[in-house]
Parts: sequence; structure tokens; C-alpha cells
Amino acid sequence: MAPSSNSSGLAAAPGKIVKSDAEWRAQLTEEQYRVTRHGGTECAFTGALWEDHRDGVYRCICCDAALFDSHTKFESGTGWPSFFNPAGPTALEMIEDRSYGMRRVEVRCARCDAHLGHVFPDGPKPTGQRYCINSAALKFTPRDGAAG
Repeated sequence: MAPSSNSSGLAAAPGKIVKSDAEWRAQLTEEQYRVTRHGGTECAFTGALWEDHRDGVYRCICCDAALFDSHTKFESGTGWPSFFNPAGPTALEMIEDRSYGMRRVEVRCARCDAHLGHVFPDGPKPTGQRYCINSAALKFTPRDGAAG
């Protein structure tokens, strides 16, 4: 199977999901598209999942990859869903972000390159990380047997 190519014409890594801009627009709501495909941010305390306390897995809205487990979610007081650990060691990609005169680390889905949010070194133990993620980039899947 040949690797797929993206809009730049470069071959994508094996297992990467690559779609055209039109395909992403057709799949996502306007807000999901703005956040995940163009690095947008939803307003604090407005996302559907920031105050969510259900048991389950938070997945990428674009490709359904498991990104975070509810057992790693915590109340950061920031108004966005916050997690101290990703679902697995290869779930996320980190990219230096120097936009808006700041130096931050952008968090993307490793499978489809969706912008998720940013990670900061002020989270709780055991990792000390705070993955500050946009609700618009996530969908929740209840754990088997849990109410959704």
C-alpha cells in the first residue's frame, strides 16, 4: 500500500489520515473545522466537555483516535478540558508554537494532525503536565457499561 499524500504533495507517514480541505469541511461543524484544521481556540468555559465528569475515553473528533482517558482529566480552572496524561505514548504530537508573541507547545493528534490545544508544565502529579484541550476537538465515548 502506497503512502497517501497531502495537499502539499508530500507523502504522509504510514497510518496517517490525510483528507482534502473539502473533505474535512464536509465532515466537521464550522467550529470543529476552525479549531482542528486551522488551530483555532474556543472561548473558555464554553465547550461542551470542559465540565464533563463521565467515565470513558476522549477521542479525536476528526479521526476517532483515542487521545485521553477520563481517569487523567482534572479541574484546572482554565475553562477547557484538562488532562495530565495522553491515552498512549504515540497518541499525540507536540509542536513548538511561537504565535501571538508567546512560546508554547501545541498538541496535535498524531493520526490526523488535528490541532487539539496546548500543553503546559503546571499540571498535577504524577506528570506535572496540563494538556489544555478544546472541546471542539474531542468526542466522548463512555467506557463499556458506563452511562453516556
